[in-house]
Amino acid sequence: MSIYVTAIISMAGLGLLFAAILVIADRYLMVKEDPRLEEVLEALPGSNEGACGYPSCRSAAEAIVGGEAETNICLVGGQDTAEEVAKIMGKEVARAVDQKYPVILCLGGNKESTYLATYIGVKTCEAAALAGGGGKACLYGCLGFGDCARACPFDALNISEDGLPQVDLDKCTGCGVCVEACPRNLIVMRPRSEEVVVACSSLGTAREVKKVCKVGCVACGLCVKVCPVDAITMENNLAKIDPEICNNCGDCIEKCPTKCIISTSILLRQKESLKKVLAT
Repeated sequence: MSIYVTAIISMAGLGLLFAAILVIADRYLMVKEDPRLEEVLEALPGSNEGACGYPSCRSAAEAIVGGEAETNICLVGGQDTAEEVAKIMGKEVARAVDQKYPVILCLGGNKESTYLATYIGVKTCEAAALAGGGGKACLYGCLGFGDCARACPFDALNISEDGLPQVDLDKCTGCGVCVEACPRNLIVMRPRSEEVVVACSSLGTAREVKKVCKVGCVACGLCVKVCPVDAITMENNLAKIDPEICNNCGDCIEKCPTKCIISTSILLRQKESLKKVLAT
């Protein structure tokens, strides 16, 4: 019987010892959380889309409070959030990072593109890309099954009747999630100041492009010749505009025979406006 009593007393003693250790550790070893963390977290939009480079708003708030990130890293919140976070951190108000929006580098919709077959597989761009392009003859063009639209956490993308993504600027936060969703890398994030873009990604020859798309770049070089500031070059059969040099004059837009060089504002309009421009 004494053995059982001794065991019980020993266990109770060990329990009290461990409890005491935990109390001491909690009191003297606890890392106190910076009270500004919750304030910064509350100031952030809470969308957790990762556009700032951090996996969540909490991790972004921790980075800001810890001095590892600037107060203006939130693209979704914009200038208002940047100012509020700067106030909490007791720093000078920093200008918000220039917000970017997605530009789709393809104008070849259902009516502009050639199809070699009818695709009857899984209706996703990823699946269609693995299956040879979903029946579309162009190996570089938009597949049109809406992976980007489904991935958008803000419902800012939709697929038009012509099979091309459209961006709703009122909803778009510039998070860039759609960029990762496109298996053909046709979506790029561009600042609104870059008004001229080559909306084509084809690296095919002029003959190859003409067979598969009415609005693809045919590498004619007219845009290069007409550019007054030498901002355009031809690389791998595709016109490339240097945004650091381009002055947005629009001469290349007027000269392009297939109308694949356009103002980015056109990409953000409704289908009717886009069709009107392409028809000119």
